[in-house]
Parts: sequence; C-alpha cells; structure tokens
Amino acid sequence: MAGGRLQGKRCFVTAAGQGIGRAAALAFAAEGASVVATDRDPALLAGLGGVETKKLDVLDDAAVAEAIGAAGPLDVLFNCAGFVHQNTALTCTDEEWGFAFALNVRAMWKAVRAALPAMLERERGSIINMASACSSVKGAPNRFLYGTTKAAVVGLTKAVATEHVGRGVRCNCLCPGTVETPSLGERIAANAAASGGLEAARAAFVSRQAMGRLATPGEIAALAVYIASDESAFVTGQALVIDGGWTL
Repeated sequence: MAGGRLQGKRCFVTAAGQGIGRAAALAFAAEGASVVATDRDPALLAGLGGVETKKLDVLDDAAVAEAIGAAGPLDVLFNCAGFVHQNTALTCTDEEWGFAFALNVRAMWKAVRAALPAMLERERGSIINMASACSSVKGAPNRFLYGTTKAAVVGLTKAVATEHVGRGVRCNCLCPGTVETPSLGERIAANAAASGGLEAARAAFVSRQAMGRLATPGEIAALAVYIASDESAFVTGQALVIDGGWTL
C-alpha cells in the first residue's frame, strides 16, 4: 500500500500461520511492508496474501540463522512463536521446563542474534518480542512455567534494548491479556471437562478480563504495527501491556 506506515520496510514474522502472528503479518503488509511470514506448519501459511511465506521451525538454530540471513537485512523482527503450558511449580515437569524455555526464550534469542548484525550495520531496526501480561507484570493461576518464561522475555527485551539504545536499534515486547486465538481454543477445550463444559471454560477466561471480552488478534497486531513503525522511534525497552484492564 503506497504511503503506508511501514512502506519500504522489510519485516520477518515467526509463528505467522495463525493468531497474532498471522494478524501481524497481514497488518504489516497492509501498511506497505515487505513481509516474510514463517511457521513450522506450511499449511497454516496458506491464504496469506501479499507476503512471502516460508516453513521454519524456530527450534532449529541453523534454519533460523539461514532464514533471517536470506530475508535480510531486516527493518523489523517480530518474534511471535511460543507455547502456553498449564501447570504449577508442583506439577511442572523437567520436560515441560526444557521445552518452554527452548521455544519461548532461547529461540527468541537466536532470532535476535541472527537479525542484529545487519540492523546495527544500518543503524536502524525494530525488534518486537511476544511476552504476556502473565509474566513479571502479573501472576496467573496454573501458568507457572508460562509466566516464568514470559518474564524472561521481558528481561531479554530490556537487555537487548539497553545494549543497543545508541545504535538505532529498538527492542520492545508486547504483553497481551487473553486473546481469541486457536491456541486459546485448545486451552479452553483442555479445561472443558473440569469446568463443566466448553461454554463454562470459555466464560472463565472471559471473566478475568475487566472489559468483559477477549482481545482480537487484530488489536494486538495494531500495536505491533505502531512499534514496527517510525512513529514509535522514541520507544525502546518497554513491556507494552495490552490486556483490557486485566492488570488494573
């Protein structure tokens, strides 16, 4: 789109097959960006018009480095891949711990490390990491491991921002509340039996949102567009909460 807020920018999005990642890839493209949308399941990338698509498992370090190198130099990196475990400090397993930190934190670091050199050479770039209001911002029941990893994302974001604040590269993270995504649908289904059915399980998620509704992926993507654009040139190192009042 001529004259869009991201006109001329090159953007790379992980987990773009569905949910927030997909909405962001489409929103970036609608604002004039050249977008590389990636996902480990290429079938989920079908129908993404106006963007380049590529199969990518972010747990594969070599593949991440190759994909970002081939796509670059990047103006925007949106690290959206992640997984939500439902557990407590007592029920979390070693296997869950290892997987969550590998996907939610380590993979993000690897993508940042792959994109940073070209950004620093050109002295411009916006890195956007997917965190959560459930993190160092707020605790949530049965989200022990998820909240722990997302708190790590907040720390990673601030560290990267601090290290490169004078070099034209910004790093921020988004901290959504509960968003209407396929991932949430899976968690609702998993909780249905214990909650008295699908509707009751869904109502439990909605009830914790002060606005009385869930966020849409597009609402989170709109914030990502702002952080990707030059309009937010003075914003870095921030954990941007977009939670419908959950943390009030």
